[in-house]
Amino acid sequence: MTVKKVLGAAIGQCVHVAGMDHFLQVCERNGWQAISLGPAVPLDRLLEAVRKEEPDLVAVSYRLTADDAVPLLEQLADAVKTARSGSIRWVFGGTPPVAEKARAFNLFERIFDGTEPAEAVEAYIQGQTPAASAANYADDLISRIHETYPFPLIRHHYGEPEVKRTIRGAGKIARAGVLDVLSIGPDQNAQEHFFHPDEMDPAHDGAGGVAVRSPKNLASLYKATRCGNYPLLRCYSGTRDLIRWAEMCIDTIHIAWGAIPLCWYSVMDGRSKAPFPEAIVEKQAAMRFYAERGIPVEVNESHQWSLRDAHDALAVATAFLAAYNAKKQGVKHYVIQMMHNTPPSTSPIMDLAKMLAKLDLIKQLEGPDFVTYREVRAGITSLPPDPDEAKGHMAASAVYSMALKPHILHVVGFTEASHVVNPDVLIESCRIARGAARLALKGAPDPVTDPNVLRRKEVLKFEADTLLRAIKLLGPDSEDPWSDPAVLTRAIQQGVLDTPHFRGNPHVCGNIMTACINGGWDAVDPETRKPMTESERLSKLGINV
Repeated sequence: MTVKKVLGAAIGQCVHVAGMDHFLQVCERNGWQAISLGPAVPLDRLLEAVRKEEPDLVAVSYRLTADDAVPLLEQLADAVKTARSGSIRWVFGGTPPVAEKARAFNLFERIFDGTEPAEAVEAYIQGQTPAASAANYADDLISRIHETYPFPLIRHHYGEPEVKRTIRGAGKIARAGVLDVLSIGPDQNAQEHFFHPDEMDPAHDGAGGVAVRSPKNLASLYKATRCGNYPLLRCYSGTRDLIRWAEMCIDTIHIAWGAIPLCWYSVMDGRSKAPFPEAIVEKQAAMRFYAERGIPVEVNESHQWSLRDAHDALAVATAFLAAYNAKKQGVKHYVIQMMHNTPPSTSPIMDLAKMLAKLDLIKQLEGPDFVTYREVRAGITSLPPDPDEAKGHMAASAVYSMALKPHILHVVGFTEASHVVNPDVLIESCRIARGAARLALKGAPDPVTDPNVLRRKEVLKFEADTLLRAIKLLGPDSEDPWSDPAVLTRAIQQGVLDTPHFRGNPHVCGNIMTACINGGWDAVDPETRKPMTESERLSKLGINV
């Protein structure tokens, strides 16, 4: 078998050979013979080497000023045309501005500008066209995870107010190939009133997301993303009519997994008028609906409490309750969403301790019929309004959350604190996150072994266990208090599950006080403002554990 030959050079005055050298290394890994002419190669030397070596492929790079590249590329194109070496293929690599100039010349069969996925060069050398490579991506969550792990799937939510603009944006995002899962975010009118359009207030159209008004809108979004790297799609669950939403999302966007709360989207937060315990019954039914169809489920319960300044022990306990209820409803593949930086004053040490405590409790539920997948994300309320600071924040959050070895990295666009994410911001945010994840996977000190993290983790596990035992005490006659809607309702109404943000809500308690102490969130005594254990807090409610 004849070995293919590739010749590489950084041309003109360009001395930057790293990109070209990496390209040649990929060729060598795939059985090619690689010859490097090195940096600052004059065109006459390059052309002489081409005549002498007769390579199958010539790889040239240029990473200086784009305008300076134009006359150089003109000379090269003319010389190649004159030489009539039609059997030799040419490929170019450079910065995005230089690559844009190179595209004007009918010389290169492929141009790389550094923004491609890491596997794009390998696919090219192996003879895969971009379209064929994209079509080979798995179309279900679990298979897609297995394709990329330990590199996490990249997820981002998206929904501009206008449907047509969102459809165009979704196509642009898919073509960029920077994410694996696109989460469609409908506006609040759709989330609550999609199946009751007469109850919508047109003044609120587009508030909080895209104004989805028909199944056709969702189907069009799916069709628009059947390009690039063919991302999986999912959609917010709706805050009402959850099963009807699930049916529609399965039919239109082939939803990758369902994400629903256990107690929220009810009178508890005002995003639905559903009362207790009926609200919990509906959420459990939706979990069961997805489970019966073999679709993974995420119960986004715990971080909803943390978004409202709940103490960390409660966040850990509700993470366990969420997973417990999913398993009870027959879910086989469970996504654990872990929102970091929430509340925003939480420190990285306390964040990791809280997440590790959640994982330790949920691990007790794992088995052949209940497999978990870790999803990490930055806290949506934690990003600074300044976009440059926000970029640094989201990258740092991604790096330390990678210590949890996530299967999914949920990216939060760096403009979230100031304005709606558009496709360009989303693509840039995903690229930042990919860079952070790639760096973290090269090997870093392991923060999960930090003694401070481990101490806090054990404290939170103990306190969460105390809280869980208290819930059991509220249902002495219940066969399964942790999944009993009546018992869970009692826990909320009596303040066992409580947050300061409930103050003024007649449907819940709101008597708890919490505070950030040494970077973690604890329940505190209203009079002394000192931290309380769960036993102390619950005893004030008349519950002795």
